[in-house]
Amino acid sequence: MAGEDSAAEMRRDFAANLRLACGYEPSVSEVCRRLGINRTQFNRYLRGTTRPSAFVLNRLCDHFGVEAAEFHLPQAQFARIVALRRRPDVARPAFAPVVDALRGASLPALHGYLGYWRVTYVSLSFPGMLIRALSHLFARGGDVYHRRIERLPAPGGGTFKCRYAGMALYLEDRIFLLDAETLTRNEITQTVLFPSRRSRLTTLTGLYCGVSAGNERRIAATRIAFEFLGKVVDRRAALAGCGVVAPDAPEVPPAIRTAVDNRQGRGEPLFYALGL
Repeated sequence: MAGEDSAAEMRRDFAANLRLACGYEPSVSEVCRRLGINRTQFNRYLRGTTRPSAFVLNRLCDHFGVEAAEFHLPQAQFARIVALRRRPDVARPAFAPVVDALRGASLPALHGYLGYWRVTYVSLSFPGMLIRALSHLFARGGDVYHRRIERLPAPGGGTFKCRYAGMALYLEDRIFLLDAETLTRNEITQTVLFPSRRSRLTTLTGLYCGVSAGNERRIAATRIAFEFLGKVVDRRAALAGCGVVAPDAPEVPPAIRTAVDNRQGRGEPLFYALGL
């Protein structure tokens, strides 16, 4: 009986602590949207009628900035911990709720796009050549993040890797990727993609904007294509397919070669992405 009473008390503490943590958010619905959790199921957590799985608990901890064990502390102790960790150091700007809403709406919309992608585009640093890179879209703490790895020829021979990391957002039927180069920290890039219209993910196309390497650092835009590789891949094999190749290289599918062709139509006043 003592064990049952203890377990019941832990459930009550967890539910009360979760309600308190949600009080720091705009709404419970916003928490559910950002974490991709069904609201009906989340209500069961709030009432203490059921406990989240270890996977869901880890997501809750990441989102609220607490440890799993702390969620089961007595309510007064948890209140002191979460108040300190959630206390803002500076006042939030007036537009912060707009950004929060955009981030909260992006995870549900991008959930089906999470996974690994082969990225192909005309190189900004090696004119006339194509870069084939590996991109990974993943969710963490209610947000969607983006990592990209490129393998480029080194000046003295061999290769070196460029690594980009940033956020993925979804707005008005377009996917936005904003990331920075993490090794040299000298470049920020933006990609805008058309979402998929097919029941099965294959290829996304859009535009990529960044700067070339070297002293010139020319600002340029190029068409880009993302080929879906899967939710889980052999990373070593996928990275082996990365590099700088000629546009007519046999490993580049004809449809991808066409999608990243940067020639403009006659009379077009702007440089447009090509949809598939």
